Amino acid sequence: MSLTARTYTDAGVEEYAEPAAARDAPGETWVHATAGEDGTVERLRETFGLHALAVEDVRDGSRPKTTAYDEHVFVLVKTARLAGGDVAFHKEIRTEPVGIFLGDDWMVTLSVTDDALSAATDRLLAHPDRITARGVDFLAYRLLDSVVDGYFDVLDDVEDDIEAIESRVLDETDPELLAELNDVRRDLLAFRKVVWPAREAVGTLSRGDVPQVTEETETYFRDVYDHLVAVVDLIETYRDLTTGSRDIYLNTVSMSTNEVMKTLTVVAAIFIPLTFVAGVYGMNFAGSPYAMPELSWRYGYPAVMVGMAAVAVLLLVGFRRQGWL
Repeated sequence: MSLTARTYTDAGVEEYAEPAAARDAPGETWVHATAGEDGTVERLRETFGLHALAVEDVRDGSRPKTTAYDEHVFVLVKTARLAGGDVAFHKEIRTEPVGIFLGDDWMVTLSVTDDALSAATDRLLAHPDRITARGVDFLAYRLLDSVVDGYFDVLDDVEDDIEAIESRVLDETDPELLAELNDVRRDLLAFRKVVWPAREAVGTLSRGDVPQVTEETETYFRDVYDHLVAVVDLIETYRDLTTGSRDIYLNTVSMSTNEVMKTLTVVAAIFIPLTFVAGVYGMNFAGSPYAMPELSWRYGYPAVMVGMAAVAVLLLVGFRRQGWL
């Protein structure tokens, strides 16, 4: 369990060991903690009045949403990254919930691990003067904007995977290629389940329904909302691309199968008349005026063999002229 408590003032950024001291200090307060079970979250609940159900939503990784309480608003979003799977080499979407509790002059964030907001923390510490000038709601905007920027990084990686698959789909009929396409489609579907509700959650912050967000900062949240709309559109586009690639792969497999079947059909068509001739002359009836006279003919066998070879050659020539060979 880790906890950091900072206040942003005109003099700079101050860090505190206890969240209560940061709450009482002047300036805009940001407290971040991992949602463990060592009592730190309970102290945060007592200090800032955090709702128990909201804290539980962070721990359970619930669906992204925005919920207004009496003294603060709760926003749940999820960070996302593309990483190797636990039981396979295929990369998959890894998500982690981040809870944002936004008050009038304070913000508390909860995550499951410390890595969830490491990139956002570096960005926020780089320009503390902007937070001091615009308020703690601008701090929440910068945090959400950093999370959404991570979504575009995930889409870039997915796009690279799709391009690599598309370059192989016309040349290969390996079943593993179809499995890779299905894996990408599954990742995009899982990613959509994260981004779609996050869009609605941020949209609530941009419509003037939350008193903790000023009218000036609503403009910035609308920009984040637009980015999430773009992410959803890209997800749908990439799903269409994977669907098209899968159809091309299946058509390629079907064409390959048709070529094999055509070759086998030609071979069978050549041997059918030869088998018929061999069957007729294999009956070997004798001792009757109706028996085959060729059986006692000196050149009967060579004549039949030449005739069978001629039939085979004529069929091959005919199939080639038809374009079947």
